[in-house]
Amino acid sequence: DLDDRVLRTIGDPETRLLEDPVRILRAIKFSTRLDFRINDETWAAMGRCAADLDRSAPPRILEEILRLLRSGTAMGAFKQLRSCSALEPIFPALHAHLERLNNSPDSDARAHSFWRILEALDADVQSGERPSNAVLIALMIHDMVDAAAPLDTDELQGASIRAIARAADTTLEPFTRAARLPRKDASKARRLLTLQGRFTIQGKQNFRPLLFCLMEDFEDALALFRIRSRARGRGYDIYQGWVARLLQATELSEEEVLAERKRGRRRKRRRRRRRE
Repeated sequence: DLDDRVLRTIGDPETRLLEDPVRILRAIKFSTRLDFRINDETWAAMGRCAADLDRSAPPRILEEILRLLRSGTAMGAFKQLRSCSALEPIFPALHAHLERLNNSPDSDARAHSFWRILEALDADVQSGERPSNAVLIALMIHDMVDAAAPLDTDELQGASIRAIARAADTTLEPFTRAARLPRKDASKARRLLTLQGRFTIQGKQNFRPLLFCLMEDFEDALALFRIRSRARGRGYDIYQGWVARLLQATELSEEEVLAERKRGRRRKRRRRRRRE
C-alpha cells in the first residue's frame, strides 16, 4: 500500500470507523497531506459512518479540523469532508451555506469564494505562516459573514461595523455550540472580522493608522486581510503598505506614541466643538 500510495483501515473499515468516527478526519488528513488515495472500501465506509461524528467529543473534532486547516492542504481536505458527508455533522451551518450556494443559479462567484479562501490559506501556510486559531475560525465563517454584511465598504461607519458584528455573532453561535469553540477564540475571530474594513479606509480624519497598528489584535487582523487579499487577487499592495506602517509603529518611542494619541484626541475635540 505504501508503494501504491493507498490508505485503508486494518480489518473491516466500517467496524474500525464506528469504533472511533474521528478516524474519518484522520484518513482525510493523511490522504491530503501525503497525496495518498483512500481505498474504495474505506471511502465507502467513511460515507456510511460520517453521521456518527456527531457522537464524538467536540474538542477532539475541533483539534483535527484546526490541524486540517493548518496542513497546507485545507482546500482538498474540506472538499473530501464534503464529498464523504462528514461536513454536515461537524459544521451544519457551513454545510447548509455551501448547499444553498450550489443550488442558487445566480451565485456562481460566491459559490467559489469559500474554496478560494481555503486555497489562499494553503498558499499562506506553505509560505511558512502559522495562523492562529482565531484567524482560522474567522476564515471558516468569513464567507457567511461577508454574504450577510460586506466586510469591505466604501465608507466604514458605526452602523456597518455593528452589522458585521451581528452577522459574525449569528454565524459563530452554532459553530460555538457544535464545536464547543472556546469563547476567547470565538470573540477574537469576531473582532478580526469587524476590523477588516479599517485596512481600506482612505484619509478618514479621525483614523490614526499608526495607533491601529499598535492594537492588541492588529497582527492577526492583518494576517486575515493578507489571506483575503490572496483569495480575491487584489489588495496585496494595501497589505504591503500596512506591513510598512507596522514596522514604523513598532519603532515609535513611548513619547511618540503618546503624542500620536494626543493628536487624535485634539481632532475629536475640534470636531465636537464644530458640531455644537
